[in-house]
Parts: sequence; C-alpha cells; structure tokens
Amino acid sequence: QVQLVESGGGLVQAGGSLRLSCAASGHTFSSYAMGWFRQAPGKEREFVAAISWSSGSTYHARSVKGRFTISRDNAKNTVYLQMNSLKPEDTATYYCAVAYGPGSVSTATSGYDYWGQGTQVTVSS
Repeated sequence: QVQLVESGGGLVQAGGSLRLSCAASGHTFSSYAMGWFRQAPGKEREFVAAISWSSGSTYHARSVKGRFTISRDNAKNTVYLQMNSLKPEDTATYYCAVAYGPGSVSTATSGYDYWGQGTQVTVSS
C-alpha cells in the first residue's frame, strides 16, 4: 500500500514563499508520475503541477507558472512544490498524488491512484 505524507503548509503573507514536501512509501518504484493538486472551500480540486518520475519532465498550471516549481528527489521518494510570490487566491488544501502505469502525465484527478491527506496553505493579504 502506497502512503503519501505532505508537509510544509502554513500561514504566509502575500508575496511570501513556502515549500511543500510529499514523502512516498510503499510500492513506489513503479510510479509513473507525481502531482500536486489543490482544493479551496466550495471549489473543485484543481491541478497545480506534475512531474514524470522517469524523465523529470514537469508540468505547471497556467495560474502558477513562473511562481511554483515542482521537483523530485528520487533517492528519497519525495516530491517538492516550491511556491513563491504567493497570492491570497493560492489559499487551499494542497494534495500530492501518485500515478502508476504507462501513459501521459495527467492533469486530471482521475489520472492518479493514491492521494495524501493534504496540507493547508493560507495566504493572507
């Protein structure tokens, strides 16, 4: 059973930075991609960023491109989300997820097999 544990969330002022971490354990050696999603109260869960575990190719949502960066540490089975120039509209619970099997890296929640419990990010104005 795969387990994903997020950390690094918190309260930050607008313009500040946070780095989220997601540590994976279990049968992760065959994972294809890992992604970050977020969900604000009353809204659907939305794609933020994803990374191919094998190639390292990255994908970022248009709303965060240039401000957020996804990266990975293969040796630690950990994926990171560096968030800079945070805005109040970035306030949400952030979830990491892992996808197994061949295929393109997905920006849809349905493309992922396991999810973490989420970490809260609050950006004050």
